[in-house]
Amino acid sequence: MSKIATLEIDGNKYEFPIIEGTENELGIDIKALRGATEGVITIDPGYKNTGSCQSAITYLDGEQGILRYRGYAIEDLAEKASFLEVAYLLIFGELPNASQLEKFDNDIKAESHVDEEMKKILDGFPKTAHPMGVLSSLTSALIAFNPSSVDVDSEEAMYNAIVKILAKFPVLAAWTMRKRMSLPLDYGDDSLGYVENLHKMMFSRPNKNYQANKIVNDALDKLLILHADHEQNCSTSTVRIVGSSHAGLFASLSAGISALWGPLHGGANQAVLEMLEAIKEDGGDTKKYMGKAKDKEDPFRLMGFGHRVYKNFDPRAKIIKVAADEVLGDLGVSDPILDIAKGLEQEALQDDYFVKRKLYPNVDFYSGIIYRAMGIPVEMFTVMFALGRLPGWIAQWREMRLRKEPIGRPRQIYTGETYRAFKDISER
Repeated sequence: MSKIATLEIDGNKYEFPIIEGTENELGIDIKALRGATEGVITIDPGYKNTGSCQSAITYLDGEQGILRYRGYAIEDLAEKASFLEVAYLLIFGELPNASQLEKFDNDIKAESHVDEEMKKILDGFPKTAHPMGVLSSLTSALIAFNPSSVDVDSEEAMYNAIVKILAKFPVLAAWTMRKRMSLPLDYGDDSLGYVENLHKMMFSRPNKNYQANKIVNDALDKLLILHADHEQNCSTSTVRIVGSSHAGLFASLSAGISALWGPLHGGANQAVLEMLEAIKEDGGDTKKYMGKAKDKEDPFRLMGFGHRVYKNFDPRAKIIKVAADEVLGDLGVSDPILDIAKGLEQEALQDDYFVKRKLYPNVDFYSGIIYRAMGIPVEMFTVMFALGRLPGWIAQWREMRLRKEPIGRPRQIYTGETYRAFKDISER
């Protein structure tokens, strides 16, 4: 027997079905509410209690610290799969077999060239431009070089569009960083794997042979996997709602990049490093700042600890902490900022105040540490987030279009002036 929710308004009762997900999540289906009640809607600022869709891509349980992509535990994927395998899984629903993965990899490499005219667009930005603004613009500019919209009813057309953006996006991201660092643009090397090639495009020098570092590239691979999708967050919801108007894939992704740019979303790992810089400038006393964080009257906020969704622990942080220790150990970086970060980490893991409140270092804390150790400028941190989130955005856009979901159109409760008679300008 299906479950029913009953709503009573002014003595009138209305029944709405309750939808149950495969992990026993419950949601009241209120799509008929406005019609049945002649205009009543729900108000939910920030949509914290509103499900905008049904999705088969990512399962997240913040209370239990669970994150799964298509049913696979994030711990298993980070340990056993490559980023390209995870991208295929998220987008197409299953892990690829050997021949599927080989074809996927080869098809991406075949599309990895970027039109030379894109350089002119990149040249138009000053070096001081924020990389996220540049990346959003370059992604949007891809539309000009690929003007035909994707035929979502054609598997081949959909596949080709997906391969094209997965191929070109790392090039655009690497070019964005190299312009900022006054380095010549690098086109990569098709003999390398997806993540290793990304690293080469970012860091190769014209007067040196590129030397791959397995520990660094493995950590980068894990970071991208951990960021690949995270259910209906701000940027993912943006991609879906923009795509619901039948905007193309590249346009929808550009909108997602802009949403990710915000400091409350993708900018969190950048905020961690800015906080560490501020602590360093004030003498580097971690105990002082842990005390400030515990003082409710103090405006200081400890960035990179706790999570809005994960109420127990962030499962991604446990994985990437190990990678952070390995990278720092291998690179042997001597950096007072990283020393402060490690000091804060130890204080938080041992301090009863933080332990009782489960305010553990999250994925943004450790990703910021790794990116700094790799030599990635702090302004590029959110770009790295976008590189990881790309397959999740694609998967969500594809799912929304294949399910032919209606255009997003939230309602509102009007709180402005009631009718007013127009006054001539001489009477105002």
